[in-house]
Amino acid sequence: MEQATVASGSRLLTTVSQSVHERVVGQNEAVEGLLVALLTGGHILLEGLPGLAKTLMVRTLAQALHTGFRRIQFTPDLLPTDIVGTPVFDQATGQFRVQKGPIFSNIILADEINRAPPKVQAALLEAMEERQVTIAGETYQLDSPFMVLATQNPVELHGTYPLAEAQLDRFALKLEIGYPSREEEKMIVHRVARTDPAPISAVATAEEIITAREEVSAVHLEDNLLDYIVELTFATREPAAFGLEDLEDLIEFGTSPRATIFLTRTARARAYLKGRDYVMPDDIKAMAPSVLRHRLRTTYEADARGVGSEEIIRLILNTVPSP
Repeated sequence: MEQATVASGSRLLTTVSQSVHERVVGQNEAVEGLLVALLTGGHILLEGLPGLAKTLMVRTLAQALHTGFRRIQFTPDLLPTDIVGTPVFDQATGQFRVQKGPIFSNIILADEINRAPPKVQAALLEAMEERQVTIAGETYQLDSPFMVLATQNPVELHGTYPLAEAQLDRFALKLEIGYPSREEEKMIVHRVARTDPAPISAVATAEEIITAREEVSAVHLEDNLLDYIVELTFATREPAAFGLEDLEDLIEFGTSPRATIFLTRTARARAYLKGRDYVMPDDIKAMAPSVLRHRLRTTYEADARGVGSEEIIRLILNTVPSP
């Protein structure tokens, strides 16, 4: 792949990023994560307290793209058919026809996904993994590109249903949305004070995104970097083999092979965003926390000691030798 091609694609995504930042103040890491997911076709879980612009971030990204967008507000009384669709009887024809649900679009905002019970969350599983849904025994393919961008409140809050491991593993990245700095909060107040915020123009088409994804898959990854990615994931499963015996009692189970796959894809996408046609160790280290944090299950002992997945990932990154 020619460097000029990478530079062109990188500029396109930079323009998308600039459009998002016209509405969203700060949150640079989260916005980069959204672009990485866009380039890899992965799904994203955004977690943070209410009022931290999670929904605004996703909605603005969708407005910056010439693609379809649907928002699904997850509530305790939501039904699976409210997401995928259901057969309805057409009195004019005397036959049943399928009324497709909001899942039939390009970018799906699953807002406050952990406010709905598990059977509703599970309605997304087939769509997220296989890009298809089954309604009344018939399978329907979803549009391309297709992404689920889900927001959730921290599980400690009342009225939430924790996502199952099978559901979490389907998200390429989990992004933590934190509080803004003092200066950023002042900028937020100034922007909110405007009565008519500037409209967001669509700057990238679905075809351009699909082309960029093909280019990302051609970003060069050295064998020693692939070995490094594999070692990182194996360190979550066999910490003692890497001199991390203290983690044996803190990790209930390590990451699945999806972690290796997504860490490889997202490292390539980050290199592409930076205008490079090759992956560097820093790309892997930068993406590792977002790829691994929701795939590690810590033990009760870890909870009692106040050790979370973030600290475990930090210890692994500091211990496993980097190329």
